Amino acid sequence: MKVVFVTGTLAEPLLRETLATLPARVEPEVAVLGITVAALMTTDWVSRFLKVDRKAALILLPGHTQGDVSVIEKKLGVRTEKGPKDLRRIPEHFGVAVRADYGAHDVRILAEINDAARFSLPEILERARRFADEGADVIDVGCSKGASFPGLGETVAALRAEGHKVSIDSFDAAEVRTAVKAGAELVLSVNGSNLELAREVGVPVVVIPDFGGGIDSLERSVERLDAWGVPFLADPVLDPIGFGAAESLHRYYEVRRRFPRIEMLMGIANLTELTEADSTGITALLMGYCQELGIRHVLTTAEIPWARGAVREADIARRLMHYAVTRKALPKRVDGRLLVARDAAVAVYSEAELRAMQTKIRDLDYRVFVDGERIHVFNAERFVSGTDISEIFPQLDVQEASHAFYLGKELQKASLALRLGKSYSQEAELQWGYLTPPEAPVSAHGPRETRLRASRERADRRRAATRRKGRGV
Repeated sequence: MKVVFVTGTLAEPLLRETLATLPARVEPEVAVLGITVAALMTTDWVSRFLKVDRKAALILLPGHTQGDVSVIEKKLGVRTEKGPKDLRRIPEHFGVAVRADYGAHDVRILAEINDAARFSLPEILERARRFADEGADVIDVGCSKGASFPGLGETVAALRAEGHKVSIDSFDAAEVRTAVKAGAELVLSVNGSNLELAREVGVPVVVIPDFGGGIDSLERSVERLDAWGVPFLADPVLDPIGFGAAESLHRYYEVRRRFPRIEMLMGIANLTELTEADSTGITALLMGYCQELGIRHVLTTAEIPWARGAVREADIARRLMHYAVTRKALPKRVDGRLLVARDAAVAVYSEAELRAMQTKIRDLDYRVFVDGERIHVFNAERFVSGTDISEIFPQLDVQEASHAFYLGKELQKASLALRLGKSYSQEAELQWGYLTPPEAPVSAHGPRETRLRASRERADRRRAATRRKGRGV
């Protein structure tokens, strides 16, 4: 397809070099408009000066372009998008493996409100709404052994009234009966000690091994439930690391081998909550395991700080793993939202490229880049490099408070990107996967406007100094 890449004069050489690595299906055409810095373009300005062949399939603007792309689409009749803010990521932009049907999944997420009795009803409802917004299919009301829950029935009824599907997590028969009467549609859990309760409540149950009984006890309970015609999900129970995690993963495999067609559930929170590590990778791995084994239900929660995003992560991971397993494709270069601390690829410029760029600059606005080893800051007169921003900043000789604030913020982002091995693009947010904040609307006090205002102030001072010099002042 023919794609028109819009740029300014400064970035043209690097853009052409980058486009040489595009996949063969993309036929690139470079449109260089009469502006030095492409990031200063607006869609209104582009629509006035851009000329394209209507046979083009797409116009790709620099990622920093401000304004609504529909202005260009209406005038030129060609689909228009904003590309990545760093032009070195254009090949990645066109090489993404996501298809139009990406996002399908067949795993249901149960999100547990742990020890729900400690919360007020409004707090429970607020948590349930958040979990649902993050992708939960069922809200699991967690009860605590030995602790009373006088408002259980009211809680379940209120959750159901708000449209949530509800499960009850308790071994207490009275609590189970109360919850089911109020509308709970699934019971966690039963085993040989209370199996008869499953015949009484009339809703599906999660069956686990007897305490200390192993797979054989689970098999006996499964056979009895099957004989009674009680719908169930089998959960061999995932144990924490250090308490038999490897063996418990094998139990899931063995139960699937013995019962190829039964529904199963895995409580992934026993690893995400009980392992002091970011939950994104753990969730992704366990969801891949579930997808391969045909485990179509997972139970998670978001109590401990490092797992606060567990529900959202499970929702992303179930889509990624469904795509990978059903397409027999690696879960890679498909959906990068689970990459939070690191980036999929780091786009960098060499110092030689940056110095070549400096030769074409005529203004005093600072450009900030990170090459993977150092931070580089330069304008038409200065080129400063280093790793310590407290040493870089004094060499910039910045006088305006607003400009100092702007550069301080950019240098801090650049330093963080250097430390973590992330891509840095001036005036753009660092990418934090699904945690990346949305772009802020354009503001008169935004970073670009602050920089331009400072640039105008410097130009005014230079003109004033020239006039004073001419008058012999």
